[in-house]
Amino acid sequence: MKIITRLKWAQWLCLAGVAIAVLLMLGATRQVRQELLRNERAGAIASGVVSLRYLSLEFAQTQERRAHVQWQLRKESLQGLILRGDLFRDREEERLLQDLQRSLPLLARHFSELVLVRQELRGDPEKAEVLRQLEARLFGQLMSRTQVMISDADELARRSRQGVLEAQQDASIVAAGLGLMLALTVLGALAMTIRSVAHPLERLRHGAEQVGAGKLDFRMNWKAVDEVGDLARAFDTMTERLRTTTVSRDELVHANAALHDEMEVRQAAELKVQAQLARLSLLHQMTRAIGERQDLRSILQVLVRNLEDQLPVDFACVFLLQDGVLEASCVGMGNALLPGDAALKEGAQISIDNNGLSRCVKGQLVYEPDISGSAFPFPQRMARGGLSSLVLAPLQAESVVFGVLAVARVAPNAFASGECEFLRQLSEHAALAARQAQLYGALQQAYHTLHATQQTVTREERLRALGQMASGIAHDINNAISPVALYTEALLETETGLSAAGRNNLQVIARAIDDVAATVARMRELYRRREPQVELGVVSLNVLAQQVADLTRARWSDMPQQRGVFINMKLELAPGLPAVMGADSEIREALTNLVFNAVDAMPEGGTLTLRTRSSGEHVLVEVADSGIGMDEATRRHCLDPFFTTKGERGSGLGLATVNSMAERHSAVVQVESALGVGTTVSLAFPLLQAHPVMPPLETPAGSVPIAESMRLLVIDDDPAVLASMRAILQRDGHDVVAVDGGAAGIEQFRLAQAASRPFDVVFSDLGMPHVDGRKVAASIKEMSPATPVILVTGWGQRLIPEGDVDAKPASVDEVLSKPPRVRELREVLLKVHKVGYSPVHD
Repeated sequence: MKIITRLKWAQWLCLAGVAIAVLLMLGATRQVRQELLRNERAGAIASGVVSLRYLSLEFAQTQERRAHVQWQLRKESLQGLILRGDLFRDREEERLLQDLQRSLPLLARHFSELVLVRQELRGDPEKAEVLRQLEARLFGQLMSRTQVMISDADELARRSRQGVLEAQQDASIVAAGLGLMLALTVLGALAMTIRSVAHPLERLRHGAEQVGAGKLDFRMNWKAVDEVGDLARAFDTMTERLRTTTVSRDELVHANAALHDEMEVRQAAELKVQAQLARLSLLHQMTRAIGERQDLRSILQVLVRNLEDQLPVDFACVFLLQDGVLEASCVGMGNALLPGDAALKEGAQISIDNNGLSRCVKGQLVYEPDISGSAFPFPQRMARGGLSSLVLAPLQAESVVFGVLAVARVAPNAFASGECEFLRQLSEHAALAARQAQLYGALQQAYHTLHATQQTVTREERLRALGQMASGIAHDINNAISPVALYTEALLETETGLSAAGRNNLQVIARAIDDVAATVARMRELYRRREPQVELGVVSLNVLAQQVADLTRARWSDMPQQRGVFINMKLELAPGLPAVMGADSEIREALTNLVFNAVDAMPEGGTLTLRTRSSGEHVLVEVADSGIGMDEATRRHCLDPFFTTKGERGSGLGLATVNSMAERHSAVVQVESALGVGTTVSLAFPLLQAHPVMPPLETPAGSVPIAESMRLLVIDDDPAVLASMRAILQRDGHDVVAVDGGAAGIEQFRLAQAASRPFDVVFSDLGMPHVDGRKVAASIKEMSPATPVILVTGWGQRLIPEGDVDAKPASVDEVLSKPPRVRELREVLLKVHKVGYSPVHD
């Protein structure tokens, strides 16, 4: 076979190998793109399910129509994504899509039922308890169903991501196999060339040396029927003629030159094949390095570093397209060697010109062999840095260009066509990896958002449970202290023979009861977002400090002495201290909490100081102790809700309550502490601009006139409250009938009406089993619309609707909070007597 024929076969074999490589790489790339589309579709489904869960939580919290509408839109969008299952062929993925298709209508039904329950709850408050239980159950089913759908969507996304990884692995295997096949093809072609050309040429060279040395009897005796064989036979003929005739040296030189030219051509072809093989190996290496990264920043760094080290290039940079301009996102080390203003900084913005950059952002590979004479800003900048040849490769994913890879060399015309093709293929691989990194980042962000939402929901649920518990505790406390308040006021009013110490003790008890009632009223802050309306008056901090010292004496004096511990209380009250505006009960409670904390901080005893002073525009009251103190980390967080260092003994709400009080009074809380030195907590209240007028003392019960004798019906389920109210009202000259429970009270009122001995006024508790105060009021108004009904409740202002402080429940004339005061009982009886028993219209 002729050598030229063999070389053509080798050429066609190489071309066939390259064609097969291109087809296989295109197939692998198509598979990777298909898997990326699946991954994107799965990610969109997962994001849609998470959005449904978030919108469900938002609707459950706010009940806004916007959340309802967004939920329906997101549901329709998700349904469309699920029904477009043309990208998923695996049986398990089809099963997951079918599960999602079945779950979505159930989820929509639960949400619709939840909306209906919300509407019915607003329309029928009497069914509030049942509807709230139904709402909680529907909300739980809604959350459970969305959790199942999230699990299915996450499994679908996981399987799609696994498909992407498998496709990338397959592409890597195909690239490695193709590289091996091309290497074997090149080696085979080289071996055939060496066997067909190099060995015979070596023998010819040896023969030429022999003939040149004068040995004209040398013979090649080559039997091959190819070109070399023809050459060998011609050589033998030539030597034969030389031996018999004179040989022309010019012809010999010409023949040698022809052989040399042919050898150079063959060597150039060999070098070209080796360069292509090296670039394929480099492409495989860089693709694998890029595929191992999961974030965009590291992908771009690997791309630039490998280009500078292994291609190599003198300058490399990746620009990302941001709002119509290119921003330098990753710059190579060669940028630091550029002189003057030619160097780029990360974050630098480059405007898109009308030449190379504009064509590149449209998806074209641009090669500028010599930019020294370019009239556009970016090539001019590169030229000022000593660069001459420039290649711009687009970073394109899913037909969208999001960046540009720019590489340059100092020499002009420095990039061959093979290198340009290599840069184009590399930019495609880098763009696909960057797109995958963006999808991965979006999935991580969705997960973090879901986690934060779950934590917020958990905290809200805990606060709601605490609020419900606090509401019940407030009711019980109000019932318990009602007899104490009434009997204390009665003793102060009627017992004229009390000693000064006894009267002072009763006054301290009355003041403590007022503080307890105010504290119970503020417990609503645990379950109502609206801040209570605080009625502010002129307050003397010196008086409050003295009262707090008296109220807490047992805590800082008696109880520590039982353990053999002595705490010295020091009062440092500034004379002539200006008054401030505030609620005395709230400030007194805050100071009491601070005193308790100070006592707990001195387990071995020490000095407790209550100090007042004035500083410019503020009036300060300070509680200082010489206890164990706090480190800096504890001091920074001590005012946070639920933060405590007392373990199970502490709730973490003491200092948080103090801070809330200060915010309502426009005051500032400052905490100074150090380990082993002690702690000082100061409350700085703003100073009044004008000199305040001290408030008049509260009107004593004895100064309120007593209404004419009436026949009164008192209804309550607490015997102690019944006994105390009956005693106080009877002492004022009224005929009082006390009845235990709402049903018995209604029956007693009906019997009195039938016996023509009607009651003038009815007092009824709100919270009673079976028949509560509202039902009692409604029943009495049905029998006698003109009879005043006064509701006495231990639930505080929960009876009043949000935002309407003047509103009262239907069928109720007046509302009194427990514990009732003697003065309040007398005032309300005078009020209903003066209005002439006007009926209440529902």
